[in-house]
Amino acid sequence: MARRRLLLLLKPFDIYPTRQSDCFSRITNPQTLQILGYLDNRRKVHKDAVNFCQDILRQKFVDWEPILRNDLSRPIRNVDLVVTVGGDGTLLQASHFMDDSIPVLGVNSDPTQVEEVEEFGTVYDTTRSTGYLCAATIKNFEQHDHFFQVLDDILEGRTVPSKLSRMSICVNSRLVSTYALNDILMAHPCPATVSRFSFKITRDGQPCSPLVNCRSSGLRVSTAAGSTAAMHSAGGFAMPISSQDLQYMVREPITPGAANSSLMHGFVKSDQSMDTAWFCKEGMIYIDGSHVVYSIQHGDTIEISSRAPVLRVFLPHHLLT
Repeated sequence: MARRRLLLLLKPFDIYPTRQSDCFSRITNPQTLQILGYLDNRRKVHKDAVNFCQDILRQKFVDWEPILRNDLSRPIRNVDLVVTVGGDGTLLQASHFMDDSIPVLGVNSDPTQVEEVEEFGTVYDTTRSTGYLCAATIKNFEQHDHFFQVLDDILEGRTVPSKLSRMSICVNSRLVSTYALNDILMAHPCPATVSRFSFKITRDGQPCSPLVNCRSSGLRVSTAAGSTAAMHSAGGFAMPISSQDLQYMVREPITPGAANSSLMHGFVKSDQSMDTAWFCKEGMIYIDGSHVVYSIQHGDTIEISSRAPVLRVFLPHHLLT
């Protein structure tokens, strides 16, 4: 049997301060030192998780290569599985370099700890990694838990990846090379500047909705996977993870009565597109947060749809049920 080939994509360690850094030696405030100690602990937990995953892979009948996510610059090819170690951000970054031929497994290296939140949550933000799309932690990466032995089940073919819908973006009829797994935000580069744009929903080039003219702080569009993130925080709806529809919301509309209009928030069906025209001198399309940014300008047309290659992801058990 041929050896399986894996790419291990890692969140970098240097995003957290260490106890040896200058910031620790210069600070005497006990609460600030406590917060810095928490960040140092996050670094250690993440590093331990990376080492654990690497130790497990050394024991498996696989060929694997580690790479920091910041060093990823070309499409991922010629591997059988991508394993990301970090959180949803690391999995998102991997998705921008993947088509629908290779599955990905997310390992949440630093899950939020309930005891920590209960003890210190009123003092500082004790939230760690959400890992919404991550099926594994170091607690179940190899060892048996109540649901499955994640890695062994994948390598031995006892589990199959789910297909997550992604978003396709065309600017002036040219396809943007990055597909959005979570969401996009169209806005002015300066968040205090009013954005002017219009949009309508179409199917096969025919309008399915009125033309909506907007003055607002921007337009957010999410996939089902992204509907529990910023979209949900802004008042949107969590969608079934398998949905191929998109959800949109005009952010902070300032036209009188617009905030209560049903046209400001809705859905784009899988066989529909959202056709948008941009009427500001400058603009940005932020893809999956700040991971990828695409510039637009006055007069540009943007077509958004779910007609993009899916991403094959091994999802956590609770999302499948």
